[in-house]
Amino acid sequence: MKPASHIAVLDDEVDITLLLANYLQGHGFRVTQVHNGRALMALMDTDPADLVLLDLGLPGEDGFTIARHVRESWRCGLVIVTGRGDAVDKVVGLEVGADDYVTKPFDLRELVARVKAVLRRLTPETPASPAPVAASPDKLSFAGWQLDTAARSLRNPQGEQVPLTGGEFDLLQAFARHPGRVLSRDFLLEQTRGREAAPFDRTIDVQVGRLRKKIEADADDPQLIKSVRGAGYILVPPVSHG
Repeated sequence: MKPASHIAVLDDEVDITLLLANYLQGHGFRVTQVHNGRALMALMDTDPADLVLLDLGLPGEDGFTIARHVRESWRCGLVIVTGRGDAVDKVVGLEVGADDYVTKPFDLRELVARVKAVLRRLTPETPASPAPVAASPDKLSFAGWQLDTAARSLRNPQGEQVPLTGGEFDLLQAFARHPGRVLSRDFLLEQTRGREAAPFDRTIDVQVGRLRKKIEADADDPQLIKSVRGAGYILVPPVSHG
């Protein structure tokens, strides 16, 4: 039996962490409640969570700094859950590496759906099969980069694995499956977040910026993923299978 996914809930309000813990446990998750950044770091060092639910409004602490540290130190899902609904805060949250951003008050059922969506992007339900001798439809190559859609991994031209968040991987996969085509922001949002994507959501620009920093020689002068004014983005190099 597959072990239950471990969720860390960080909020300074004990009643909120208790509410979330009880609800998430009722949906089959293993949950640990923490109430400050130091406790979260200690937990991640000893019993790493598969996903962190992080409140930004922590007394005496910068939630964005904690989010950035989590993203840089561990490969896990990161969902910001906060009362700060300003668009600027949302963009900053995604820029520091959050997979999703949920504002309070929220519907518990929707939150669980978002948690499951992030976990699905991090861990594919179908395990990778051994690579066949012939060209594999699971492996997409462009400009020396190799994207393995079954293993959900990316290797650079030197053969080194490059870590991607779930959202970054889904975005690159969308580009690699539609090379040479201008893809609109709405299309990319649908490909990366499905029904979760709001029609006014323009955070795809943030995701593209983060992805460029990982695959472009110069993110300020991108040669692989180019912007098309008023239309969207395009993956320029041809893509081959296998």
